Amino acid sequence: MSSLSFSVLFVTFLAISLGVRFWLASRHIRHVLAHRAAVPAEFAEKIPLPAHQKAADYTVARTKFGLVTLLVNAAVLIGFTLLGGLQALSSLLLGWTGGPGMLYQIALVAGFGLISGAVDLPFDYYRQFRLEAGFGFNKMSRALFFSDMIKQTLLGAVIGLPLLWVVLALMEKAGALWWFYTWIVLCVFQLLMLVIYPSFIAPLFNKFTALEDDSLRSRIEGLMQRVGFASKGLFVMDGSKRSAHGNAYFSGFGSGKRIVFFDTLLARLAPHEIEAVLAHELGHFKLKHIVKRVVVMFAMSLAFLALLGYLKQQAWFYTGLGVEPLLMGSNDAMALILFMLVLPIFTFLLSPLSSLSSRKHEFEADAFAAQHTQAQDLVSALVKLYEDNASTLTPDPLHSAFYDSHPPASLRIRRLHGALAAASQQ
Repeated sequence: MSSLSFSVLFVTFLAISLGVRFWLASRHIRHVLAHRAAVPAEFAEKIPLPAHQKAADYTVARTKFGLVTLLVNAAVLIGFTLLGGLQALSSLLLGWTGGPGMLYQIALVAGFGLISGAVDLPFDYYRQFRLEAGFGFNKMSRALFFSDMIKQTLLGAVIGLPLLWVVLALMEKAGALWWFYTWIVLCVFQLLMLVIYPSFIAPLFNKFTALEDDSLRSRIEGLMQRVGFASKGLFVMDGSKRSAHGNAYFSGFGSGKRIVFFDTLLARLAPHEIEAVLAHELGHFKLKHIVKRVVVMFAMSLAFLALLGYLKQQAWFYTGLGVEPLLMGSNDAMALILFMLVLPIFTFLLSPLSSLSSRKHEFEADAFAAQHTQAQDLVSALVKLYEDNASTLTPDPLHSAFYDSHPPASLRIRRLHGALAAASQQ
């Protein structure tokens, strides 16, 4: 392939992805606004009209903001590639580091990351202190916002730079199968992160305390015993210091699994509803959804690394994206950056496949929860969570199929009502 052909292919896929994204967003906005005036019939007695309209307005505001960030990100992508931004950064760092060695390569990736972070910062700030705050969801102070940013940057450097050095060393010295050895390293790293995240990383950002409500603890322990789930502990996370959104999850691996509730969730839901929500989350574990997702992620990463192993040897991959390969020294860091930049463009149209698999898992987890708790408890919990999180009850079906990892509220609750009807007939 010539560099010109690859440039044309890249621009074509970028234009297609932008066009599809804008078309889907416009459909979504029109659909949500068209149903803003009335609460859907199945929710009319449960969710007041002002809450429904708030959800519609919040959805539209988020979608419009997403379009702005999409345009900016596309402009930055073109700036980094075809307009020569990465080439200029490379030339600058070659002079500063004294040549194309490992220091240059790490500096190139770090420099790219810092520039990308600086571009994202104003949008992250606006999202938190204008968009989320405008709808009453932001609980984060500006000091905490910047403290989180500094912690994330330092944590990324402490963990990410050594890993980057290992990957670059393998790319340079491990021969033709470097991508396979790198895949093994990344798989081990990701599994290690599953182990250390709950105990060492998450507490850097949030406070975790043992669940003190004895009645609720007894109810949850009974549920875990019924489904055969062993946990290292039940914890409450101070999610309210950042957001009014509520959630529950479990993290960790093997014997280190722990169940975590946002304090906002405990404050809003009744004990039987909390039990139903947790039963849904445990359903993901018992039905092997987590394992399946990890296996798929590992398989995809192997395929992508193999593809990168091919692309990094092709001159047109660099020149077609506005970069002149180094004649002396390694191009590995540049190959990594270019691959990370363009891969989402070429894989965007596959998004519905991921959403479809995720939504299937959500339906299965709902059915699991209905088997081990009362389906009506999960229904009432979902209604409260949709209202509290201002999640629209009327998403555009096509937009939802592309983007949403969870099925629309009406479909989830309709299936749960079906489970109720089936149970009542038995």
